[in-house]
Amino acid sequence: MGNKNWQLSPSDFAFLWEDCKRCFYLKVNSFYRPRSIMPKIFTIIDGEMKKFFKEKQLEKVVVGFPAGKVEFGERWVESSAISMPGLSSTCTIKGKFDTVVRFNDGSYGIIDFKTAETKSEHIPLYSRQLHAYAHALENPSTGALALKPITKLGLLVYEPNNFLMHTNQSASLSGRLSWIEIQRNDKDFLRFLKEVVTVLEQPKPPGGNPACEWCKYRDTSRRIGL
Repeated sequence: MGNKNWQLSPSDFAFLWEDCKRCFYLKVNSFYRPRSIMPKIFTIIDGEMKKFFKEKQLEKVVVGFPAGKVEFGERWVESSAISMPGLSSTCTIKGKFDTVVRFNDGSYGIIDFKTAETKSEHIPLYSRQLHAYAHALENPSTGALALKPITKLGLLVYEPNNFLMHTNQSASLSGRLSWIEIQRNDKDFLRFLKEVVTVLEQPKPPGGNPACEWCKYRDTSRRIGL
């Protein structure tokens, strides 16, 4: 499928790509998995974190965070077409980031909010998403949001571990808040993008992950004639 411009979502670069490249290929070609349902509590916590940090000087509330103020929350970004050596097709990154911070020196940082412990093996997956947003902001399509330079990427992680009951019959969760910085490496990100587009240029989907429940379901359905 060469000579095509693929539109890619940064949110798919983490677990969908890692879980099953066949499902990734099919989604980019408009054949979607059923949506997974996120428990409402995570949506509420995420929304409350974003409201709390809006326009805050983060170094005053997050240990180890550089001096800067939240400038944007949840904005769409879209990159110009990205070409890669040896490939006939291109790709465009389009998605919505969580938060952008403007540092005191005029540069910017991209933050992703996470609730609960972030496993070390998942950080490289989140890194792909953050690099995608950074690339799109620094290399935007015509009319899209443009910001540069992006000097920091990272995760702001809230780990609730205490339940507190108050005298007015209300309750709350409390826990640790930590900043996990992700080192920027554009060469590795572009190498990853080339791997993605190489898969998409194949005329047929790659083989499914043997552990992918959706692929098992589809294959079983075909096998029994449903």
